[in-house]
Amino acid sequence: MRTLICVFYCLFLFAWNSNAQNSPDCRTAIPVCADQPIMGLADGAGDIDDFDPELIRQTGCLEKGSVSSANIENNTSWFVFRAGTGGQVGFDIEALPTGGNSNPTAEWDFAVYGPYEETGGQNFCTIIGDGLSEPIRCNYEVNNTNFTGVGVNPENGQEGAPFLIGSQNTYDEWLDVQPGEIYYILINNFNTNFDGNPEPYMLTFTGSSVQDNQNTALDCTLRDEFLGFDIDACENDPDITLSALSSPAGSDIASVEWTVDYENDGTVDATLAGSGPFGAELVVSSPNSGRYFATITTVSGTPPTVADVGGILITFYGVPILDSVDILDTNLAIDPDANNVEFIVAGNSDYEFSVNGGAFQDNPIFLNIPPGLNTVIINDKNGCGTTEPIEFLVVAYPKFFTPNADGINDLWNIKGIETLSNPVVFIFDRYGKLLKQLNSIGGWDGTFNGRPMPSTDYWFRFEYEEDDAGLLVAKTRKTHFTLKR
Repeated sequence: MRTLICVFYCLFLFAWNSNAQNSPDCRTAIPVCADQPIMGLADGAGDIDDFDPELIRQTGCLEKGSVSSANIENNTSWFVFRAGTGGQVGFDIEALPTGGNSNPTAEWDFAVYGPYEETGGQNFCTIIGDGLSEPIRCNYEVNNTNFTGVGVNPENGQEGAPFLIGSQNTYDEWLDVQPGEIYYILINNFNTNFDGNPEPYMLTFTGSSVQDNQNTALDCTLRDEFLGFDIDACENDPDITLSALSSPAGSDIASVEWTVDYENDGTVDATLAGSGPFGAELVVSSPNSGRYFATITTVSGTPPTVADVGGILITFYGVPILDSVDILDTNLAIDPDANNVEFIVAGNSDYEFSVNGGAFQDNPIFLNIPPGLNTVIINDKNGCGTTEPIEFLVVAYPKFFTPNADGINDLWNIKGIETLSNPVVFIFDRYGKLLKQLNSIGGWDGTFNGRPMPSTDYWFRFEYEEDDAGLLVAKTRKTHFTLKR
């Protein structure tokens, strides 16, 4: 449950709302229920590209089309529902007359994505728009009736069937849903004029579970959470507009108070001014991450009803920033050139990593990184950017050496420090006494004042001047090695 509402449930809430609802972006998809038809009014493609038009030209059966200025998103509407009971669910999208036209010809297309699990902690819209996810229902056919959707066409009794190009079947097969599953519906009108004359339609849910009980077939409490699911956004994204107009209060809204908990620590930090009718809209700009709440006061003035107290969390992410590279303690004594490193990123997004041009992996720990210069690329899996290759230097050190004049491991020094400017290595015994000072040339032969030192552990530290490029140097967590005789 997400938003604090003061509402009065009047009969008119179950009638058509004279103010048609629309959200052209997935991240602000309108939560809906099956207990009443939804009046939609679509115009434009929204503030962000849910499907990058340069990279993603088709998602399922939806296509970019032959018009150069078109893409998958044309006069779009996004809705989300949560199944309340198991069973059969469908929907009708009916084109409505507009501008005196009694025979609407609007080309409504749709795609359904899911099912998703709310407890999975996933960013559903990122999954939908990644170019890899396919819709589970999709229709891009030319409409020869005023209806398209999932189930059975009420105009001519045409039953839904799997999508087939050129089949002229404007209906897809029923959805078989389970309680708690989440589904997103993209409604798309292939109308490229964007002339400010939005196209109206009506969305009505159908199916056996809806016929059994339209109040429980879809979980109506999701509609009480009218601000929708938490939003992950990028720092360079356009502003996000939160709207209370899609709340169950409908036209009974008298005013809306907006508050925010910037730290998401349970303490409200500020009261914000809304805009639009009744102050029912709030514009959230980057980088103002936080949990936002809406409190609605009704015209009818009835006692407040607490329907939701959790708010909506908006998090803005930036291009990944590599904070440090750590050499792990698992540096192998068997192979002193083998180094395991961990990348530490400043931020709390989901990242994947590629080292030296290799495959991306989610784990920030990489094994057997060679000494010397290496590169890493970090990608934000929320779609907020990918770094250029970042150079980092692994200055590895042998875990042991054997100064016995056999020509193998007779000298000890740090590997890779020749890349650094003016490096200096200090070697100490266990009591902190300085035994040797090295630079990038040569090494320690295990003696102090000409006398062999005993077999034991020794410690070191090294210093260097960072070059003009600010080269990132992997840091060691333990700085000791063993002399063996």
